Amino acid sequence: MRSFVKSMMLLCCLAGLFGAGSARADVYGYIDEQGNGHFSTVKIDERYQIFLRGDQAFDSSKLVGPAAATDAQTTPLMRYLSQHPNLKRFDKILNQAASDFALEPALLKAIMAAESGFDPLAVSPKGAIGLMQVMPATAERYGVQADRKHSIEQKLSDPKTNIRLAARYLRDLQQLFPSKQELMIASYNAGEGAVQKYKNQVPPYPETRNYVRLVSQFYQIYQIRKAPTDQAGASDSPKRIHMTIPGRRNMPSAVSGTQQQ
Repeated sequence: MRSFVKSMMLLCCLAGLFGAGSARADVYGYIDEQGNGHFSTVKIDERYQIFLRGDQAFDSSKLVGPAAATDAQTTPLMRYLSQHPNLKRFDKILNQAASDFALEPALLKAIMAAESGFDPLAVSPKGAIGLMQVMPATAERYGVQADRKHSIEQKLSDPKTNIRLAARYLRDLQQLFPSKQELMIASYNAGEGAVQKYKNQVPPYPETRNYVRLVSQFYQIYQIRKAPTDQAGASDSPKRIHMTIPGRRNMPSAVSGTQQQ
């Protein structure tokens, strides 16, 4: 499955980023004048400031944005990720799916952030749908069928259906790659067939390498921070996350057994 990305025009391949090192990487970001969050694993331009360092805990003192943080440890970007209104809105569904399929809620939240920016109406250029960007082919694989009232695409727009299908898929990936979370995340992006093709290693696709790093960093955030129950001050109209993952154009057009979006 692919992440929710509009700004994906990076054409360069940065060799240092695409090596076979740790899954954790530096993450840069900023909040624009409309209140939308932008994140990337590279510093695209001067607006992007270091948000999370791959080799240490996040450095909140270096973040800037229109909304100044009142707490030195609660930057605008950290609040954006940890207090997004849709986290609270879908918290019950996320926690139930995590419990039913033996997953960590933090992992589901990290993937949701990277995939759709918490937008239940997100649709990728290749047809991935909803909060977790589930492909219709994946839904069919798990028994979802169109009926006289709803197409598969319409069913996938339902947050509960979308999240639970993604959790089932992640549960199966966890069983396929036990104790290998990096391979679970890579498979969610490129398909388990691609991971198996490269002998159970993260495939050398720039997008997938960066996707694994980004989700791994977000996972760390959701492990140590929970969205507060009091969302006072949060916008009634949730802003959007824009994720730029270098190398997206380097994804293969087809890989046997994958679930590309």
